[in-house]
Amino acid sequence: MAFHYSLLDLFLLLLFMLPFSANSQSYRNVTLGTTLTAGASSNDRWLSPSGDFAFGFQRINNSRGEGDGYLLCVVFDKMPERTVVWSANRNELVPNRSTIQLTADGQVGSGRLVLADPSGRVVWTRNPGPGSPATGAAMLDTGNFVVTGRDLSYLWASFNEPTDTLLPTQFLTRGAQLISKYSRSNFSEGRFKLALQPDGNLVQYTTTYPQMGNNFPYWASSTTTATRVIFNQTGMLYLASSNGTVVSYVFRNGESSQEFYQRVTLDHDGVLRYYASPNGNGGNRNSSGRVGTTGWTTLFFQPRNFCIVVMGKIGSGACGYNSYCEMDGNQNPICKCPKGYVFMDPLDEYKGCIQDFAPQDCRLNESDKFDLVAMPNTDYVDAEYTALESYSEAMCRQACLSDCRCDVAIYGRGYCWKKRMPLSNGRVGASIEVKALIKVRVSNSTLPLGQCPAPKRKKDHWALIISVLVLLCSSALVNLLLVTAMFILRKRRNDERSGRIDSDREADSLTTNLQKFSYGQLDYATGGFKEVLGSGASGTVYKGVLGRNQQVVAVKMLDKMVSKTQEQEFTTEVKVIGGTNHKNLVKLVGFCNEGQHRLLVYEYMSNGSLADLLFDRDRSRPGWNTRTEIAYAVAKGLVYLHEECSTHIIHCDIKPQNILLDELMTAKISDFGLAKLLKANQTRTMTGIRGTRGYVAPEWFKSMPITSKVDVHSFGIVLLELVSCRKNLDMEALNEEEIILADWAVDCFSDGKLGKLVKDDEEAMADMERVERFLKVAIWCLQEDPTRRPEMKKVAQMLEGSIHVPNPPDPESYLGTI
Repeated sequence: MAFHYSLLDLFLLLLFMLPFSANSQSYRNVTLGTTLTAGASSNDRWLSPSGDFAFGFQRINNSRGEGDGYLLCVVFDKMPERTVVWSANRNELVPNRSTIQLTADGQVGSGRLVLADPSGRVVWTRNPGPGSPATGAAMLDTGNFVVTGRDLSYLWASFNEPTDTLLPTQFLTRGAQLISKYSRSNFSEGRFKLALQPDGNLVQYTTTYPQMGNNFPYWASSTTTATRVIFNQTGMLYLASSNGTVVSYVFRNGESSQEFYQRVTLDHDGVLRYYASPNGNGGNRNSSGRVGTTGWTTLFFQPRNFCIVVMGKIGSGACGYNSYCEMDGNQNPICKCPKGYVFMDPLDEYKGCIQDFAPQDCRLNESDKFDLVAMPNTDYVDAEYTALESYSEAMCRQACLSDCRCDVAIYGRGYCWKKRMPLSNGRVGASIEVKALIKVRVSNSTLPLGQCPAPKRKKDHWALIISVLVLLCSSALVNLLLVTAMFILRKRRNDERSGRIDSDREADSLTTNLQKFSYGQLDYATGGFKEVLGSGASGTVYKGVLGRNQQVVAVKMLDKMVSKTQEQEFTTEVKVIGGTNHKNLVKLVGFCNEGQHRLLVYEYMSNGSLADLLFDRDRSRPGWNTRTEIAYAVAKGLVYLHEECSTHIIHCDIKPQNILLDELMTAKISDFGLAKLLKANQTRTMTGIRGTRGYVAPEWFKSMPITSKVDVHSFGIVLLELVSCRKNLDMEALNEEEIILADWAVDCFSDGKLGKLVKDDEEAMADMERVERFLKVAIWCLQEDPTRRPEMKKVAQMLEGSIHVPNPPDPESYLGTI
């Protein structure tokens, strides 16, 4: 519903515009060349005319007492806590003696704000941009810090780059956002966003922290015509359309900025709050009766019940994993651990909770050593692996106690949902009609080492003597058996371990920059290897969440190591990816090399593989532009492997299944288990056949030396699949000549019928020049003679159109390599 401005509204709008008029911009208190220094008590901030606001350095003491430093920020300078309302480079505090300078002519450009650490390293900078040269800067009484030009215009303004707070007269445009800080004392980007979307909808999100992508929307204005979110001087926060119509109010009936300091902040707990505090200009009279005489008072907030509304399939929810959210007496959400659990990090509740007892061992019958603690009006949404119907609470309890995988059971309305860690979206509230049954170890179910129960009655003297003799004999026999078994096991393991120890040491020595995980850590991170992302010939990939920073990862569990070849594949993959760094290669986060367990931990690629994108019949055909960007990305990744990384690498298994896509559809090469590393000045090698049928180059079958041209050949097949959106071999093709994609593509090119390859693809049909260029490049890549194939660097240049692509010769039939 839309509301039109009254005369009062129009008057307020004029007030809102006043700070942007030329007259109001005449104040400049910072001249070019001026510098502030962190830690210098007399030269660490620039004040506004009234002294209400200051721009400068503020010392930040975090709750850990470590990593303290200075934040370049705008603050309410008269408030006792000097509340921060804007900050620069918020994810990195700077040390004492760092400087911020408004540069003068000859100093890296006039009017730039340059934040540098004591060594001179530039940490953050803002350029006023082209146009009128900068003549100074000012800290305004609105809380806006600006760099001004000769015509008194704003060349740069802090209001245009908000962090987590809006001040009166400030607004958000479409695409702009607020990001909460991480915690009360940590000002870096946190877990929540408020964004005015391009469609005009104002939305609060949880984020995929620490990647900061949008995750789950938990509040929305449901508007479509809003172009701005405005916070005016009377404390109203509203959405307005381009013609000045008020589309919707977020907060109304605030206080006047003449008598009260005001701010709207997306707090670290995800709640958007409107605050007011007396400013000493009449507000102390507290005429409204709503604002306290000192400090900040919360007048409005949203959402009303944060714990209930925040819920999502991805992520931990309002709080960390295994914890739960509950509203306190002041309607603030707080995170707690259930009984038997403790915070993983006592100083960071968002990292979630862990069990404060030994979990149930599935190898033992321990059901009698555990109990279930009931938490009424409590739920953990999702994470169930079994739902049981028509169950009583007693039946539900027994089902969970007898199941070693069950960490929590949710019971209500005759249903029993068994769940296992990590538990997400935990919440407590009167409106929740189910109860959580938390499995905990009974306190007296285990005894400390060295303790035995006291005997209930005196043993018979002779029985004691006999027992001692039996024990002594048994002990001698057991010792003899143990010594014998030790010799047998040592001999048996010598052969098994001789090859593996060298591999283990090699993997460790090559991965000083990677994190080494224990098997238990990855078992916990994946929830017991529950959610399968995919599987292949060498192993299965599971989705996981690393507890320390809740980073979503993909954990590849290799099949049990039974040969030196498999062990070598693991070592190769760790060696190859551990030493690379390129945006088009999947990042290896860490690995596990424990006993018989071999696992690789990668960054999570949310859009799956290129094979899923191209060949999944349940998905629509990807756009032509998307496919071309993927081709460019894969080519650049291969150029890096072949020519740019310190050790040149032949991948040996380029195919759509090994090309993964992140949340932005950026293509990245993965799975380096078959890769071959070349020594310095080495361009070719001899090795057994590697790769996947249909993508391997002809020289693999001819005992020829192997070069990077085998990857070029495989890329040629992938390129044809990107153009046509079909597999390289299609036995269901209507015409026999179309079964083998490479042969059919060559025929289409020779016959001048390129449209057949992109039939019904309107985007591609409208870009036939690029289709032809891609096809010609692919045919060059598929030349049977590897010396006739171009290097990947030239392939990338031809794809981009930066060099001419000559007509390729007709390669030999591709049938021999299928």
